[in-house]
Amino acid sequence: MLQHVNSNYEIDLFRTLIEAVAKVTGATDLDNKSLRVIADHIRSCAFLISDGVIPSNENRGYVLRRIIRRAVRHGNMLGAKDTFFYKLVAPLIGVMGPAADELKSQQAMVEQVLKTEEEQFARTLERGLALLDEELAKLQGDTLDGETAFRLYDTYGFPVDLTADVCRERGLKVDEAGFEAAMEAQRRRARESSGFGADYNSLIRVDGASEFCGYDHDQQQAKITALFRDGQPVDEIHAGEEAVVVLDATPFYGESGGQVGDKGILKSAAAEFVVGDTQKYGQAIGHQGKLAQGVLKVGDSVDALIDQVRRNRIRLNHSATHLLHAALRQVLGEHVAQKGSLVNDKYLRFDFSHFEAMKPEQIRAVEDLVNQQVRRNLPVQTEVMALDDAKEKGAMALFGEKYDDHVRVLTMGDFSTELCGGTHASRTGDIGLFRIQSESGTAAGIRRIEAVTGEGAIATLHQQSDLLQEVAHLVKGDGNNLSEKVRAVLDRTRTLEKELQQLKDQQAALESASLSSKAKQVNGVKLLVSQLDNVEPKMLRTMVDDLKNQLGSAIIVLATTAEGKVSLIAGVTKDLTDRVKAGELIGNVAQQVGGKGGGRPDMAQAGGSDVNALPAALDSVEAWVASKL
Repeated sequence: MLQHVNSNYEIDLFRTLIEAVAKVTGATDLDNKSLRVIADHIRSCAFLISDGVIPSNENRGYVLRRIIRRAVRHGNMLGAKDTFFYKLVAPLIGVMGPAADELKSQQAMVEQVLKTEEEQFARTLERGLALLDEELAKLQGDTLDGETAFRLYDTYGFPVDLTADVCRERGLKVDEAGFEAAMEAQRRRARESSGFGADYNSLIRVDGASEFCGYDHDQQQAKITALFRDGQPVDEIHAGEEAVVVLDATPFYGESGGQVGDKGILKSAAAEFVVGDTQKYGQAIGHQGKLAQGVLKVGDSVDALIDQVRRNRIRLNHSATHLLHAALRQVLGEHVAQKGSLVNDKYLRFDFSHFEAMKPEQIRAVEDLVNQQVRRNLPVQTEVMALDDAKEKGAMALFGEKYDDHVRVLTMGDFSTELCGGTHASRTGDIGLFRIQSESGTAAGIRRIEAVTGEGAIATLHQQSDLLQEVAHLVKGDGNNLSEKVRAVLDRTRTLEKELQQLKDQQAALESASLSSKAKQVNGVKLLVSQLDNVEPKMLRTMVDDLKNQLGSAIIVLATTAEGKVSLIAGVTKDLTDRVKAGELIGNVAQQVGGKGGGRPDMAQAGGSDVNALPAALDSVEAWVASKL
């Protein structure tokens, strides 16, 4: 080697990184293998993220997630107590020099992705390891069964590869075949419970293809090439029957690419078929629906007419989805990639890779940028070309998606170029208005935006305007002083809530004073047991504290009922907790009223559902306490 060392890990780059890993983890043995693993993993992780890969549960994102988690596990073995992995990005940039210029320009983003993933994994690890420890403590033999490994994964998000790592460290194995069987059983249950449509689709097999002519036409004369009833091929269908009709050519768009299928009507001279959905069956397009009148036979000619109003709304939403994707990449960064979408006539939903919740100002910036492109009224153009030519043109494609040799490229002026087979507006100005309704997380590293366009967006403006007017009326304000009026109402409400709480505290003190005289002696110890009426459950704790102060040394049990539920609290002064534990006492009472509870030796709370059993449960306290004294 040029640096005359025995391994890659001894060259300057790795030696510096290993020292940085030791510093952030607190490790002292520079020959520890875990240091080398972490140093190696920070390189691959940092560059993957700078290339646009975000931790997820699929494809490259899953590979990245596993590498990060392996590095974090090695950090834990070295004794790292806090998040550390993201702190290695800066040292990596330092040792890589000019080779890390691209990484340096995205340093903050890369660090944030790593930090977020490590924090999430720490929560998963803490919860999952505790559960895994419980299972391994009960294990007979040297193999953890697949069902248990699957339950840890499915219910608690604990990865099976991590389960295998932990088991391996303890000389144990995981029944991976059993895990896969449990996973397949879940997939089967999901398929079986997914409803009529999925079962229908799985039964239908169509030979041949349908020509889609919906890019240019809203209606089309066509011939019926196949009919299916209850998933089985038939020669004819009659009025009132549900079926799937396959045509040789159709303007109906079959659900794909996130865009829902069209609705409409198939008409012949004596029959009318109402289409409720359109799906693809291989190369064929099937029209799902119900025959409203007449008879339809294979070979009949029909006029296929889509619901034009609905289709137009879908077109606007689909075009807005492309503008949204491009805007997100400009505002958040080029790591943003589409992870799923739904486009219907009411709204659009777009899932994308991003490592944290969007800030309000980022949401506003994206919305403004999309509306800017709408106002530019850019032409929306499509062109079919070779896949390689499309990529050379800069068309965005979904990673892992399989495409034909020739693809349809959708271009919106100079703002967006993507592969897409859906239906779209003619110009971006047709969208009219774009409004983001919500931004949320669906999984680690995956965010979701829901938005509306056109008439739907205008409707939301009307709703907000109506709401503001209603609020203004309620607080006797107007658009000029509404926020001031609302703040005044909130301030007044907080003041009244404080005054109310003071009155409740005074009432509790009075109740406590009257109760203290009812305490009785049990084996030389003061015992107070009482059921209270018209007392809020949360006031019981205050009353117990007051009674402890008044009685000095005592055991107290208070109860109240509200809306068919029992609330219980037990208090034991500290001088008596070596003989009577509040948690044990309250547990005994709660069990009798159909509940459970617990707490500290000096204070414990519980709830129950059997109001009628409460008097007898409270009567039993004296004997229980006497047995402990």
